[in-house]
Amino acid sequence: MRQSVLKRFMKRKIAVLGAVIIVLFVFMALVGPYLCAYDPLDIDVLNKYQSSSREHLLGTDNLGRDTLTRLVYGARITFIISVTSVFIGSLIGMIFGVIAGYFGGKTDAVIMRATDVLLAFPGLLLAIAIVAILGTGIINTIIAIAIFSIPYLARIVRGSVLTIRNSEYIHAAKVIGASHLRTIIFHIVPNSLSQVIVNTTLNLGTAILTSSALSFLGLGVQPPDPEWGAMLSKAREVMRSTPIAALAPGIAITLVVMGFSLMGDGLRDALDPRSRND
Repeated sequence: MRQSVLKRFMKRKIAVLGAVIIVLFVFMALVGPYLCAYDPLDIDVLNKYQSSSREHLLGTDNLGRDTLTRLVYGARITFIISVTSVFIGSLIGMIFGVIAGYFGGKTDAVIMRATDVLLAFPGLLLAIAIVAILGTGIINTIIAIAIFSIPYLARIVRGSVLTIRNSEYIHAAKVIGASHLRTIIFHIVPNSLSQVIVNTTLNLGTAILTSSALSFLGLGVQPPDPEWGAMLSKAREVMRSTPIAALAPGIAITLVVMGFSLMGDGLRDALDPRSRND
């Protein structure tokens, strides 16, 4: 089964390209900071907004800090925010989705109406509102992104569980006396994981975009911590004179979000039972 999924995924070259981009991003986030020659917080105002050179491959920012170094350290912050927030949001969303779909009735109605309230707000607007209430910073950014990630996955998992719970093997498990908890853990959840994996991968790109947008607006990660959205916001002041200061974080955000989108689409096709004969 795993070999079949991997084989179908590898057939989709564009999805493989997305996976390569993500691997490079993870490598930069985890290993990159140890390879940097500069400190991301070192200030050298005499060399601010320098263009590309041998010493500074991507130039310097408004305080003379090396842009490449801050880009690499920013990848680590972006990685931590996106992975942590999406993991928390996906876990809570999956729990709510499974409970709503499996038990139905009033439980389903209450959970779905709560998700409808959250879905009524655009994702970025909801994140801005949450950060405005909780305050700025990495932790609050993670909480904001996690909260707005919950309703989307909850609805998707609920729909999958509604189909699965009427399957013969679920009825057989109930007949032999399996408890609700055992049925959910060993039968419902494993058969819903394909939907969770695909949507979690796609949500990682959305989380990065949202995190960057919050920092761009001054509501996310705060200075002096390096973050791609904040770097882009500051560099827009010198777009004409030093375009590389804005292009570097802008291209990084675009490539990583595109990578998660391409890989998510590839996983969706690879895990789709209808494509098993492709």
